Amino acid sequence: MKIVILTGDQLRHDYFRKIIALNNNIEVLTSYCESNNQLKSSVEKKSSQLQLEHLRIREQSEKDFFEDFVLHSKDLSNPQKVNIGEINNNFVVENIIKLNPDLIISYGCSIITSKLLDVFENKFINLHLGLSPYYRGSGTNYWPFVNSEPEFCGVTFMYIDKGIDTGKIIHQIQADYGKSDHPVVIGNRLIKKMSKVIIELINNFKRVEAKDEILFNGKLYKNKDFSDESIIRYYSNFARTIESLFENKNKHEKIELIQQHFLDK
Repeated sequence: MKIVILTGDQLRHDYFRKIIALNNNIEVLTSYCESNNQLKSSVEKKSSQLQLEHLRIREQSEKDFFEDFVLHSKDLSNPQKVNIGEINNNFVVENIIKLNPDLIISYGCSIITSKLLDVFENKFINLHLGLSPYYRGSGTNYWPFVNSEPEFCGVTFMYIDKGIDTGKIIHQIQADYGKSDHPVVIGNRLIKKMSKVIIELINNFKRVEAKDEILFNGKLYKNKDFSDESIIRYYSNFARTIESLFENKNKHEKIELIQQHFLDK
């Protein structure tokens, strides 16, 4: 299977593209990696000390999870660096069309607005961190902890369309938890889990059956919603809600998910 990857340039994105490219059945023709250092941009925007500390904790956890692999593994993903927003530029779009991949995989890049949506209809898979449509928009694995709903932390694999997280859903997974976990640890563990799942979906793409999005009016968040108050709730609610999740497993299992029958649940 020949693919193109559209992603970011942080450690989690580097891990994602490199581990996919190491699979013997997948050829990554190129990976476009958008530059988007959230911590650096937050410093430049003079975000609050609490917001910066939260981002530093997340950055350190990413180093703990992904740095060794990224530094010491072979890179077969053919990365090309682009500035944020350039993922929709004509030179990127036309090059992808010329490459004619079997699939395009996007994770962590800007919203796609180009004609790639039409040219690669039903051959363009987006990985949405969050369970759509329950949580949509930005920070969709952040807000479930703010709202004491960790059971909604997960990943949605969907065909991309012109809406915001509205494409047909292929597969969904929930995060795995330990009682002594930190919320950013849960997020990074989930990234490793989703990377394994997307490899299976790529290798079994002919067997994939997509479904329309679950009919449910979920919560939509934007970057402007990220505040000091939400960070305080994110951490203060965490221990109590995780304990509650272990005490009531049905709460975790009752979430309606769309899943492929050939993948482990």
